[in-house]
Formats: sequence, structure tokens, C-alpha cells
Amino acid sequence: MDPADFYTGIVAEIYGPLKAFSQDPDPYAAFVEDAGVPALELGCGDGDPLLELRRRSLAVEGVDSSADMLERLRRRADELGIPVTVFHQRMEALDLPRRYRAIFLAGPTFTLLPDDATALAALRRIRAHLTDDGTALVPLFTPVPTPAAQVGRVRTATAPDGAELRVSAVAEQRDEQARTQTTLLRYERHHGSESSVVERPWVLHWYPRDVFEELATAAGLTVSAVTDHDGDPAPAGATDLHFRLRVAA
Repeated sequence: MDPADFYTGIVAEIYGPLKAFSQDPDPYAAFVEDAGVPALELGCGDGDPLLELRRRSLAVEGVDSSADMLERLRRRADELGIPVTVFHQRMEALDLPRRYRAIFLAGPTFTLLPDDATALAALRRIRAHLTDDGTALVPLFTPVPTPAAQVGRVRTATAPDGAELRVSAVAEQRDEQARTQTTLLRYERHHGSESSVVERPWVLHWYPRDVFEELATAAGLTVSAVTDHDGDPAPAGATDLHFRLRVAA
């Protein structure tokens, strides 16, 4: 399936109740405060951490490829009384009416782009939307295979209407040459005699440090820093990296 269509329908409904964790907003707030506003979160999903940054009065807008996730974000924003500006667009086809001093992804959402060509297109659109003094923050990671004991294990939650929500990984394939890991996920919703079950492939595409730096250069960007999650210089061989990118001179 088209990767942009993954977070739709039942997947968007189940995402919030069953997500493994929420992004800590503090590192992204610090990044925006350092790089300046206006700011843009790519892949903002259902609002974490965008809504918290807006609650702190930071001028941050959002964009996501899933209309269903953006609808959930808007509902959450309305419930919290937080004004938001969000756009329904793909990262690799970004075409917004302004440029930004800070552009960031919260967590390794960039790995959802399926291949290097799409990643390069996304980086070029990031370049086009940065101000001349702007900075982009792109976290990346190399996924590890799902342990065999966890394949088939079901996680559950209860929806507001009492429905039982379930998600499980039912199979996984890894291609080291293509640098992709495809996990077949099963999403289920059971409410009385009604049931919905959907299986979707979740594709992660990773980047060695040198490959990503080459893509950034080809997109007209310069790598200004590579750090770990805590902001310290990333050691050689690290697989959880945060790239800071500037417009190339």
C-alpha cells in the first residue's frame, strides 16, 4: 500500500489508545526556542508534541499525509482550546505558503519514507521551506528486528464507546540491501457482535550516516551537527541520530 495511506481508518483510531509512548515535548520546544519561529512539525500525526508546543505559545504549525490523523489532532485541539494551523500534505511534495526558521520531525518519522528517492525529494522540500538562517532537525534510527516472542503478541485497549481495540505484529521481513524492515500489523476493533480487522504493512527505511549526509548535500543542505537523543555528539557507530541541517551556502 502507499505509505501515506497507512495511518487511516481503523489504524488512526487505534493509534492514540495503543501507541507505545508519546514524544517528550521538551527537546522539541528547546529546538524551536533555539532555532526561532515560525516553526513547522513534519508528520505531526494526532498532535504529540505539537499541541503541547502550542500550549506553550510557540508559533508551530504542522503537516501530515493522513487526513484522519489531522482530524483527530483538530478534535484534540478543540477540546483543549488550543488554536492550531495544520496542513494535509506529503512531506516529499510539501508546498506551503511560507518559510520557517525551524522545521523538525518529532521522533524518527523520516524512516517512514519508503526509499532514498522519496527521502531526497522530502529533503529538497525541507530546503525550499527553510529561511536562509533556518535549521531543520531530522531524527533517524536503525530499527531492530521484532523479537520472535513478540510476533503474534496482542496489545489491547478500550475505546470510549467500550469497543476492544487490538494490535499485533503477525509477520516481519527485513531486507538489509534495500535497508527496509516490513512488519505486517493486524488492527482489530470488536464491539458486541461487530468486528473490524485490517492488516497493513508497516515499512521502515533506514539510512547509514554517510548515506543520509549525501542525500542532504544533494538536496542543498549542510549537516551542522549530528547528536544523540540527549544532544551530545553522536559516537561512531551510533544508530539513533539527530541531524541538524542548514541551507547550504
